[in-house]
Amino acid sequence: MSYKAPVKDMMFAMGELAGIDRLSALPGFEDATSDTAQAVLDEAARLTEGVLAPLNAVGDKQPSTWQDGAVTASPGFKDAFRQFAQGGWQGLQHPSEYGGQNLPKLLATPCLEMLNASNLSLALCPLLTDGAIEALLTAGSDAQKATYVPRLISGEWTGTMNLTEPQAGSDLALVRTRAEWQGDGTYRLFGTKIFITWGEHDMADNIVHLVLARTPDAPEGVKGISLFIVPKFLVGDDGTLGARNDVHCVSIEHKLGIKASPTAVLQFGDHGGAIGYLVGEANRGLEYMFIMMNAARFGVGMQGIAVSDRAYQKAVEYAKERVQSRPVDGSAKQPVTIIRHPDVRRMLMTMRALTEGARGLAYVAAAHADLGHHPDEAERAAHQAIYEFLVPIVKGWSTEMSLEVTSLGVQVHGGMGFIEETGAAQYYRDARILPIYEGTTAIQANDLVGRKTLRDDGAVAARLLTEIDRTLAELHAHPSFHASGAFQSMHRHLHAGRDALQKSVRFVVDHAKREPNAVFAGSVPYLMLAGIVLSGWQLARSLIIAVDKRDDDASFYDTKIATAHGYATQVLPRAVALEAAVTAGLCADGVPALHEDQF
Repeated sequence: MSYKAPVKDMMFAMGELAGIDRLSALPGFEDATSDTAQAVLDEAARLTEGVLAPLNAVGDKQPSTWQDGAVTASPGFKDAFRQFAQGGWQGLQHPSEYGGQNLPKLLATPCLEMLNASNLSLALCPLLTDGAIEALLTAGSDAQKATYVPRLISGEWTGTMNLTEPQAGSDLALVRTRAEWQGDGTYRLFGTKIFITWGEHDMADNIVHLVLARTPDAPEGVKGISLFIVPKFLVGDDGTLGARNDVHCVSIEHKLGIKASPTAVLQFGDHGGAIGYLVGEANRGLEYMFIMMNAARFGVGMQGIAVSDRAYQKAVEYAKERVQSRPVDGSAKQPVTIIRHPDVRRMLMTMRALTEGARGLAYVAAAHADLGHHPDEAERAAHQAIYEFLVPIVKGWSTEMSLEVTSLGVQVHGGMGFIEETGAAQYYRDARILPIYEGTTAIQANDLVGRKTLRDDGAVAARLLTEIDRTLAELHAHPSFHASGAFQSMHRHLHAGRDALQKSVRFVVDHAKREPNAVFAGSVPYLMLAGIVLSGWQLARSLIIAVDKRDDDASFYDTKIATAHGYATQVLPRAVALEAAVTAGLCADGVPALHEDQF
């Protein structure tokens, strides 16, 4: 089976949950209508279904290869990337003055989902390029923007982010790569960077590395890190490519998943120094790199949703074909397809509900990012604060969710799921990296606690809880409430989840100063709780809409009703248990109660 883009579900999430029609009233987004969205998504579906998806298994079986410093992409990838670039897909949400299409993030998000669902390994290349574009647009000089951004948007060149070193993973205070001023506007860089996604390849003419490094006089720690442009090939004033720079790929990693995506070890300066150009001001590199990281974190969350949908589609197809065992209700005397067995249906329902809930939340987050361009200053600030609050949830929750969904996909296949030839295992293996890179789930959770909840004493969280209260009131007041098991289940479990989230927010705010270990020990459960409840809120909204619009398309909206009901009964009850874990505090004086020498 190949991939079928769920365009109708995406349009529902964009229109009904995220409110795309609101965006066309914003300056610069006048073309962002539902009609435009439909046309863009239809074209994206054609590219991803017909060109990219068929290469997904090819890349898994024939990964990128390294030889003598050069990396060759998996068969078919170079041509597929060329079609992606020529179609203008890299520039969807980037400024028109640099060759982009200046469409809102909300409209680009389903295209990003399709790209990742069809071919996660290939999609990582434009994901990192998007981050490089955002960083340069924010912190680059006019000359740097003019030189690099149009060619990144066109797909002629691609971008990378270079943070990690052998001794410095998430703790960037330990970065040792050094940058020496040459007196002519350039620096020479020396050092080693690891885990550089698409750090070397043959799909584009040049690779623009954005590199964290220290100048000799820089202060210690993260305050002494600067950001540099280090192109694979030096670039002339007119944009022409010159000599090869002193940055070389010395190896690529052998990985559990995303095998077609070359993860490079890059060596800077073995032959006199890699020529680099300072971005923005010295010693503000980590601040600039976070622009890339925040863009990438949202993108990785979308990867979790994307691979979940791909795994769900694969599992449904298999469950409709595999014949095994008679039904437990005695409705047939002969073996039936496994989709008729209750536990298989439970697994498929859980897969679908988790994916749709996370999709709804991510699309709503994207809309808040777009509304952060509102002409009213107060509106801008309010929407931007909500988006920033949701980013670690979209990244952390959606990627952790993808592990459950892709694992269930293997389980639906039974023993055949453990066999590589069926294809279900690839989604499970590919998904495993997602909660790790661009900041582990714990890093996202610490961000949610420290920067997003504590900085305003839970004000944004309280605003979202108020919105959930409004939805709960709509559920209870709806004419269908007393006659609908879906409405009653959703109201009961979302109400309990909302209360669990409120108690957890209060625990975080009230205990962070006097019991920081207790709060941060529960940070991941707090993030997961927020993801479950906020995704459930989106499905509660979709339930109301589906019932109100059912006569327009009974089959489609009945599926929405059933999916929301499934989420209410199978996923939302987890919220209460997670609240208990968040607010438990510490056992004795460590987490868990075991001392270091007892592990």
